Amino acid sequence: MDSPLVNETDEVHPALSPSNTTIPVTPGVSDIGSLSYVQSPAQIPEPHREAQWNCNSYFVPNEGGEVPDSPTRIATGARTSGELLRRLSLVDSDRPVTPEIDPRTAFPSLNLSGGIISATFCIPHSVGFQSGQEWTIKSRRGTSALFDSFSHLSGLHTPWSHTLVGWTGEIKPTSELPESSGSTHSYSSSHATSLNKTASIPLNKASAPIPIDGSTRAPPLQHHGDGITVTKADRERLEQQLLRDRVGKIVPVWLMDPLENECEDAVLKDQARWRRYAEHELYTLFHYKQHEPTDGRAERKSWTDYCRMNQIFAERILEIYKPGDIVWIHDYHLLLLPNLLRQRIPNVYIGFFLHVPFPSSEFLRCLSRRKEILTGVLGSNMIGFQSYSYSRHFSSCCTRILGFESSSAGVDAYGAHVAVDVFPIGIDAGAVARTAFGDRDIEVKIARIREQYQGQKIIVGRDRLDTVRGVAQKLMAFKMFLERYPEWRGKVVLIQVTSPTSVEEEKEDAGHKISNKISDLVADINGVYGGLEYTPVYHFPQYLSRDEYFALLRVADVGLITSVRDGMNTTSLEYVVCQKDNHGPVILSEFSGTAGSLTSAIHINPWDLGGVAEAINDALIMPAAQKETQHRKMYKHVVTNTVHLWSKNYLGRLLMNLMSFDQSIATPALDRSKLLNRYRKAKKRLFMFDYDGTLTPIVKDPQAAIPSDRVIRTIKTLASDPRNAVWIISGRDQAFLDEWMGHIPELGLSAEHGSFIRQPKSDDWENLTEKTDMSWQKDVMDVFQHYTERTQGSFIERKRIALTWHFRRADPEYGAFQARECKKHLESTVAKKWDVEVMNGKANLEVRPTFVNKGEIAKRLVNGYGNGVGEPPEFVLCLGDDFTDEDMFRALRATKLPVGHVFSVTVGASSKQTLASWHLLEPADVIASIALLNGIATTGDLGATA
Repeated sequence: MDSPLVNETDEVHPALSPSNTTIPVTPGVSDIGSLSYVQSPAQIPEPHREAQWNCNSYFVPNEGGEVPDSPTRIATGARTSGELLRRLSLVDSDRPVTPEIDPRTAFPSLNLSGGIISATFCIPHSVGFQSGQEWTIKSRRGTSALFDSFSHLSGLHTPWSHTLVGWTGEIKPTSELPESSGSTHSYSSSHATSLNKTASIPLNKASAPIPIDGSTRAPPLQHHGDGITVTKADRERLEQQLLRDRVGKIVPVWLMDPLENECEDAVLKDQARWRRYAEHELYTLFHYKQHEPTDGRAERKSWTDYCRMNQIFAERILEIYKPGDIVWIHDYHLLLLPNLLRQRIPNVYIGFFLHVPFPSSEFLRCLSRRKEILTGVLGSNMIGFQSYSYSRHFSSCCTRILGFESSSAGVDAYGAHVAVDVFPIGIDAGAVARTAFGDRDIEVKIARIREQYQGQKIIVGRDRLDTVRGVAQKLMAFKMFLERYPEWRGKVVLIQVTSPTSVEEEKEDAGHKISNKISDLVADINGVYGGLEYTPVYHFPQYLSRDEYFALLRVADVGLITSVRDGMNTTSLEYVVCQKDNHGPVILSEFSGTAGSLTSAIHINPWDLGGVAEAINDALIMPAAQKETQHRKMYKHVVTNTVHLWSKNYLGRLLMNLMSFDQSIATPALDRSKLLNRYRKAKKRLFMFDYDGTLTPIVKDPQAAIPSDRVIRTIKTLASDPRNAVWIISGRDQAFLDEWMGHIPELGLSAEHGSFIRQPKSDDWENLTEKTDMSWQKDVMDVFQHYTERTQGSFIERKRIALTWHFRRADPEYGAFQARECKKHLESTVAKKWDVEVMNGKANLEVRPTFVNKGEIAKRLVNGYGNGVGEPPEFVLCLGDDFTDEDMFRALRATKLPVGHVFSVTVGASSKQTLASWHLLEPADVIASIALLNGIATTGDLGATA
């Protein structure tokens, strides 16, 4: 990708000129009436010049249906002054209001390059191949809002240099590409009247009207055979064709088996396998569907392909990545990609957005690769979702499955804070308005539809042929509506457009169960309530042309969307724009991601058929004033929260999060070379280690946290050096420390956060709280017992000095909630009566006397060397992982030891609040660092040296 940073001799990009980079700039539209992301005709390669409207929508474009690009062309065909004003008012309807600032000026410390690499599963084109000839490039249907956002980022008036990385999709011979995929498709006259109800009168009441052009061939099956052979020259030719596109520079990803050398011919076989795991396992589970159990062989094979696919994407991105680029990854096909990139480029800026729902932990736990999926996406700096419930589910899964601390703001994972936020996607409302209201052909079709359905209310539904779209529920609810409200029979029709699915799982639908069920329901409704003069349901299992689609949305009286699970339904948003004059109500499933955005819509539960039937009746009888009020609110939201604003908000929030958790202000990773250098120079060295979470990982059962052989050997070797004073300062009781660490004579031990101490080469414990009144323990025990009875999996640990309530085995979220309630209870009662403090630990709550803490022991050990010249320790290494260890870090800061002699290290995320000067990620890093000092480090330990 060409760098946006240019030399003085180069032509400066308009958005990057000095006059613009220091002041706010607005990404306006390029020419009056044209889309903000459309390049000038001279810059658009010939194959794409006609694709000026939304080429990625579900419907087929009309030949010659280009968007007017001047006031004269917009005004052409206007019959009245009112229509002329209306057309001209649509020209700049999508001009952004909020100015956009050059990110390199606004965030100088991030050292941004100005480049964005968008990674999405498929490029916005279907490609056809004919050996030795130019590739055939045609528009791909679906994900129109996503591709519109890419087009916006590639606009001439934005400060970004945009590159799109995506798979070519299944490559077919040019002759096998369906005609309907092309942006230059010629729509037949018979298709143009496919909404004509008189064109296909059913032979009997039980038949379903399915008006498909009889001359249209069914889509051909993909031929596997020996596959398609693509030479290196063929691949390079396609890459050159995709260099200039309306969505920016496109870099295709070639998914194929590894080649021995780059010049080798590639044989593309079973191309659908690359989408199989994502669409068979992830898509179904994310939409709350589960498969029957199998032997797992097919899943293992598809998982291997899924991992390989993400790895190929990572390698492709690394080929074009420049320091300071932002990598924006989209959707469930690429969940492993963030972590793969993070491993190769630790400081890369990565954003991830999931366009489908994210399930609750109860469903995700059923996925065998659940940990790998979560770990993969947590390589991002920020993860975006369509709605708050999806983001909440994700954070909960990270806590329940991976054990990471999380909140509504994000997840602390692997030494970094991963922000989690909500960004409901929009549409290019201005482009939709111009298309829907700026074409005379659409006006003609509206007149025809109104004539054909004269005297009848029109309910419109447009869905993919997926089980999650709720088409079956819609038809059953409509049948119940006709049954309960007989006065509407003959006065209302449902026009249902069902386009083919693009999801691999749904394509494998055995026996076409979904389509057969829908056809049976349509036939049943028409057979029971229809006749020669009246057909209640018109089902169109096909793609519609652009003109028909927008004509249908404009002429409709009610929009009906009954998704049983959906990420973001853009049909509802397009319907709102098209109803600018009619104000038709929207009946919207509460399970759709759009429900949270269109709050003025009529929300329904698609499983409550009676409720949907009632909502249909309410929408049909709604007073005009109420319709207008509801529509005004929805229309304002849709035209304000466009896909352009969505991408701007996402990137702005990503940059803010990168600034907020900038590694320069976070706790730095321990500089092991500096540690080793100071260690070698010092003759008097003091080591203070916490136990749980520092020397050993946190486990659900505290008694199971026993030290490994490597931990014991490493500590024993360190303590055997007479220049080293090694102490373990833990919250554990004396018995535990004696059992697992007491056999090392040179080791000093402190139990119960400094309440007891055992000197090196001694077996006797000294009680530092011997004269303390312990009567408070009874009151605390009563409170702990109360919450233990009400929190399944929790238990009480009674020590000689402290009392600890553990909830590691309890439900993580409920346990944390109960701990907060318990702490408030103790602070308002026991803490006011006794001189004790309530401390939060790792999945526990501890109560102890206020004067007992690890800081007192740390101060005691340092002072034990003396304060005279040459007496204090010349090297101090203190490690801990939780709140109780902060007392040690605080005590060390209060000493007069030289800063360069003290290494206070917290174990965990670099973003957490701490008084420590350094951090290590996990206990394994602690042992590796100690082994390095012992001179017995492994190759891996040496490689980790900063």
